[in-house]
Amino acid sequence: MLRNVEREGVRLALTRRDGSGRPLLIVPGVMADAAGWQPVVAALDVPGPVYVLNRRGREPSGALGPDYSMRTEIDDLDHVLTEIVTAEGAEQGVDLFGWSFGGLVALEATARHIDTVRSLTLYEPVVRPFGRGALDALREAAEADDLDRAVEIVNLDVSGFSEDDVAQLRRSPAWEILRPLAAPLARELTALDDHVTDLRAFAALDLPVTLLLGALNEGAAPYGEAFARFATALPDARVVTMPGQGHLAHAQDPHALAHHIGQTLRRAERHDPSACLP
Repeated sequence: MLRNVEREGVRLALTRRDGSGRPLLIVPGVMADAAGWQPVVAALDVPGPVYVLNRRGREPSGALGPDYSMRTEIDDLDHVLTEIVTAEGAEQGVDLFGWSFGGLVALEATARHIDTVRSLTLYEPVVRPFGRGALDALREAAEADDLDRAVEIVNLDVSGFSEDDVAQLRRSPAWEILRPLAAPLARELTALDDHVTDLRAFAALDLPVTLLLGALNEGAAPYGEAFARFATALPDARVVTMPGQGHLAHAQDPHALAHHIGQTLRRAERHDPSACLP
């Protein structure tokens, strides 16, 4: 059973929910790990195995490494996809889901696996210059090893939450979960800002692509603005707006997000008769 993949000496840990049929791989974004996506995994009504990649920079996966970039992330996912296909059977392929930062990684990796990725679902993916205005402050917090400050910055200056929201978050148990996840944040967002992506190059992807948008972010900065760029560049993608949701449905309403993912996979099955979904 595939639980760990190694690339160039770096461990990439995976969680796996057992199942029979075509596997689904979930790629989280920044300030998240595989553990935080388990409520969605538990709520998914799909028969196949469900993997969640614990990207490098968060335990039990390895460190970002000295030459870290978005290319590192894309190469990691490329390798993980190859390993999953080998373990589960190439004839089934893989359904791929990416959230936020993980959405851009998933999109770029799909182009390398067009014969094995059967469907691609992106939940509010981001692309540069996302978060650029907060980079200097995040680097200063990283140099000072001030994880509390990093969590504040990403919520206030990147995600656009209010000071009251952040104060409430600080009082909640979630704060202690977020602190270690903020450790790689400055380097992750720097890598995103350094990475040049021509989204139009992916317009011709020959597979079902779904873009999920939280209705609360429609047309709003920062996530709605980034989403609009993907929707424009991928004109054949199916756009689904999730009522009452923002950027954090995996944490705030995992059953609703699981429902939308399940619907997407069932549509993909109709596009691909070899799939095994009911």
